[in-house]
Amino acid sequence: MSKNSNSLLAFVIGAGVGAAMGVLFAPDSGSNTRDRLSYRLSKYKKELEDLIEELVEGKELHLNEAKTEGKRVISEAKNKAENLLNDVNKLIDQINKDN
Repeated sequence: MSKNSNSLLAFVIGAGVGAAMGVLFAPDSGSNTRDRLSYRLSKYKKELEDLIEELVEGKELHLNEAKTEGKRVISEAKNKAENLLNDVNKLIDQINKDN
């Protein structure tokens, strides 16, 4: 994970813990507190699931980009090797003709 995604994840977790602590220590009845806490936790759970999904999609995107770049580099190296081989073969043919 990158620093930004780690920071964002830490922020979301910190916000969730802070909200839970605020709700737990608020002067309200137990059932109201539990209902509010349950609602907020389900809301944060959904946000966290969305964040994880975005991170996974981003990771897949980076993998796809890396694969594409790798294929491009391999293709260029193959072309250069073929050109070099052709040049060597031409030089060998010239040497053989001169002898």
